[in-house]
Amino acid sequence: MNGSVLIEPPVPCTDPWPRLWPFLPERVACLLKGWPRSLLGAVEEIRLRAGRPLTLTVGGQAVPAGPGGPAGDPAAVLQLDGSDLQACVELISGSSLYALEEELKRGFLTLPGGHRVGLTGQAVLNDGRVRSLKHLAGLNIRVAREARGAARPVVPHLYDREADRIRHTILVSPPGGGKTTVLRDLVRLISSGVPSLHLAGRAVGLADERSEVAGCYRGQPRLDVGPNTDVLDNCPKAEGLMMLLRSMGPRVLATDEIGQGSDVDALLEAQNAGVSLLATAHAGSVGELFRRPGLQRLLAAGAVERVVVLGRSPTPGTLVEVRGGWHLEPLEVKSRGQTPGGVGPGSG
Repeated sequence: MNGSVLIEPPVPCTDPWPRLWPFLPERVACLLKGWPRSLLGAVEEIRLRAGRPLTLTVGGQAVPAGPGGPAGDPAAVLQLDGSDLQACVELISGSSLYALEEELKRGFLTLPGGHRVGLTGQAVLNDGRVRSLKHLAGLNIRVAREARGAARPVVPHLYDREADRIRHTILVSPPGGGKTTVLRDLVRLISSGVPSLHLAGRAVGLADERSEVAGCYRGQPRLDVGPNTDVLDNCPKAEGLMMLLRSMGPRVLATDEIGQGSDVDALLEAQNAGVSLLATAHAGSVGELFRRPGLQRLLAAGAVERVVVLGRSPTPGTLVEVRGGWHLEPLEVKSRGQTPGGVGPGSG
């Protein structure tokens, strides 16, 4: 199937802003609270750079932020300074940047609700490897949105009713294409069950290395990943998958953004243990997926039964294509006549 077709009508996303306001500098929060709700609903990223204008990502495009909306006049744009960044860092770190040493080493941290904050500045090296960051100069807050029902177009292609199992699946999109949001809802649906498909809820193990899928805070999911889902938060994917496999008895294992060789090793071992696999990967197409060295071995082993391609048009999370079979041929996906749509802006 080529083109963008959504089988089910789009579902409204929950409002992420109540969880974001406490972490934004006062000047930034005050300005954005003056924006119309419809505009705030389209914001995907908030970029703060010292000595430069406040910039938001809307529809994949960078727009300068002014009072009431995007500013056409450069003089109306909010200009940030070092105090704005310092205030934001203190808010997201609880005034203890030292406590975030591990996050600084990775270059990002995750706020309650699954909002990821990217960090730039001067790298502090130890034996040639990044140990931390100092003199922070830029923050990128990626707005996470929970969209219940976003994965309903996908589930029928993944559930093998005869064998009562979920097929091994990779969700694929470019960055910002909605794969994390769709994965979250897919985990929720499989964990809860889908009566219309005669799919009973089952145990899911989620290795959430970046805390973006379940939005955990102090180990507790803040986003809905279903009643039968066990989350291992802030743990390297390969190690987390094996820990869940050994200790929690899942029927499905899920994780976000695979690509490393160790990720592939863990997924292959889990598959051989009789567990269904769900994962996401950065790629704009199946062809790009095949060209990623870290994933070629997984695909060559026949360990992927479905590849679901998601796109940004007309909105992130739009179902573009489903492939299956040994050679991952395109499968027919029939529209039910609804207006094309997706999971909404700001989706992983």
